[in-house]
Amino acid sequence: MSLLTNVMDHSLDDGYAEAAARKTAAGAGGLPRTLSAKLGLAVGLVLAALVVTVGAAQARVAAPVVAKERQELIDRIDRETEAADKLEGSVDKLRDDVGARQREALSQSGGGDQSELLGILSGAAEVRGPGVKLVVNDAKEATTGGDGDPRETSGFTDTGRVRDRDMQRVVNGLWESGAEAISINGQRLTALSAIRAAGDAILVDNKPLVPPYTVLAVGDGKRLSTRFQNSADGLYLNALQENFGIRTSISTEGDLRLPAAPSVIVRTAQPITEKGTS
Repeated sequence: MSLLTNVMDHSLDDGYAEAAARKTAAGAGGLPRTLSAKLGLAVGLVLAALVVTVGAAQARVAAPVVAKERQELIDRIDRETEAADKLEGSVDKLRDDVGARQREALSQSGGGDQSELLGILSGAAEVRGPGVKLVVNDAKEATTGGDGDPRETSGFTDTGRVRDRDMQRVVNGLWESGAEAISINGQRLTALSAIRAAGDAILVDNKPLVPPYTVLAVGDGKRLSTRFQNSADGLYLNALQENFGIRTSISTEGDLRLPAAPSVIVRTAQPITEKGTS
């Protein structure tokens, strides 16, 4: 307590106090005493006030101009956004029209069951039937992996995140296990589909998907589920669950509906001719 009392009573060092007293005695401290010094101080204060006043006036004059330019920029962004939305809607309509025409052409090609099978395998036709439902989701509490973590090499820093290569293995494993048609979050896969990464997002045919990733696969449900879980890709998915906390669940379903692919590009075509015609 004596130390605290001493600090409170002598907050200014004795040397500083003595120097301030000498300045005051010599007339070096306090306000200017001569007329010229007082005039100089007054002029300085007036100039400072003038600078502040001019700056405030300029800011007040420029404020409406800045606000107008900002509003014009906002209006332009809104117009361009609206135009982009309209174009995207037109693209979706045209894509649906192309898909419908392709499916109609396949149904009228005269190939019978072969045409129907071709539509299913190519992704141009909607598919309905039994199969499996596989849900893959990120870990509840994703943690950053340490040095030397093999999952760090893909560019993601979070080991609990599902990655594009994980979904690639899942899809390839389902195909190998006997799946006849597959979709991810309602996006139908075809022979030309690509599963890639863009930043932290997984793209399926250049469309970003968000977790959880629901994979529907049409086929013999029980057999497909058993074969996939016993395959190398199924064991890989199980290892992700055990080592990184990635959540997975698989179930057999009696009735699945997979949409047709939004756009199937026909690269080559050959007309069907009747047998025996020249």
